Amino acid sequence: MFRMWAKVLIGEKIVKQITYERDEKFVYSSFFGYLSDICEELDIPTPVMLKTHIFNYAKFRTVKFLPRDFTETPEFDKLVIENISV
Repeated sequence: MFRMWAKVLIGEKIVKQITYERDEKFVYSSFFGYLSDICEELDIPTPVMLKTHIFNYAKFRTVKFLPRDFTETPEFDKLVIENISV
């Protein structure tokens, strides 16, 4: 089981947030699927996933998506996803 905290920020203010949970083991090759589920639940566009995003999540347990990571222009400044599994 794993849990992620996803938050949408404008400036430093959280405007939307969810806790995403799955009862399966976390698999890095499925990270884009998890990201798609999170974005659908938050009702925001899905960003482009790069290797550096996965590496940042693996090393620092957090990843930030900025407006330049989206093909559509988002109405927020950052999407931050953090690992909150125990």
